[in-house]
Amino acid sequence: MLMGGLMGLCLAIGYLIGGQSALLPALVIGSVMNLFEFFFSDKIALATMRAVEVYEEDDPELWNTVARLAKRAGLPMPRVYVSPATAPNAFATGRGPHHSAVCVTAGLREKLNEYELEGVIAHELSHIKHRDILNSTMAAVVAGAISWISYLAFWGGGSRDRRANPLIALLLLILAPLAATLIQLAISRSREFEADRLGAELAGTGRGLANALYKLENANKRIPLHVPDSQSNMFIVQPLTGSSAAKLFMTHPSTVERIKRLLEI
Repeated sequence: MLMGGLMGLCLAIGYLIGGQSALLPALVIGSVMNLFEFFFSDKIALATMRAVEVYEEDDPELWNTVARLAKRAGLPMPRVYVSPATAPNAFATGRGPHHSAVCVTAGLREKLNEYELEGVIAHELSHIKHRDILNSTMAAVVAGAISWISYLAFWGGGSRDRRANPLIALLLLILAPLAATLIQLAISRSREFEADRLGAELAGTGRGLANALYKLENANKRIPLHVPDSQSNMFIVQPLTGSSAAKLFMTHPSTVERIKRLLEI
């Protein structure tokens, strides 16, 4: 429903400003940009975090936890990375189960016990299994197209009716990308709830992940993680990036609500 709403918004704006003359170029530009991000997002994210790939001999507990849960989930073994960041956090990346990676920070390895680590890894593997990265990329393609369409509507192209009423064009420029962003955030938040639920099923309990979320939420309110706002939705909890935009547009649902749902499983 959310993806349909996002596409409906895109088509409605294209119709309002002049049909295919604005819609097609915007879709092409937005798609090319986001497809590039889709195919190279794992390398970009891992490089941003200065992550280093680890093997069983480097961190047996982490590597074996990933291997055990991946086998239980019916997934091929993802690559395992550790970032030197002190903020405790984790993310999964890659365009599909056969091109995936799980990354945890040094801060997470320090703060979580084996029970809690298992909950976090199960959550990230659930993102991989259900192709949430593909979902978020599709949402980004359409949201990016909406922004481009709105830009074209304001600066050029479109119908005579649009040029006769510059107020409509101005409203499109401001409100359409905002609406697209809000729908994008709703998609991200819904996938977090679902990854929590499926991760709890994979681990056999929601309590380990619930305990981990409590620790990670408190630590990430104090310790900044220097990543772009565009990558903050990847992490298991909202990182403290120092950006006002990140505070205004939260990519994650309430941690209190997530813990409540996990403890009810």
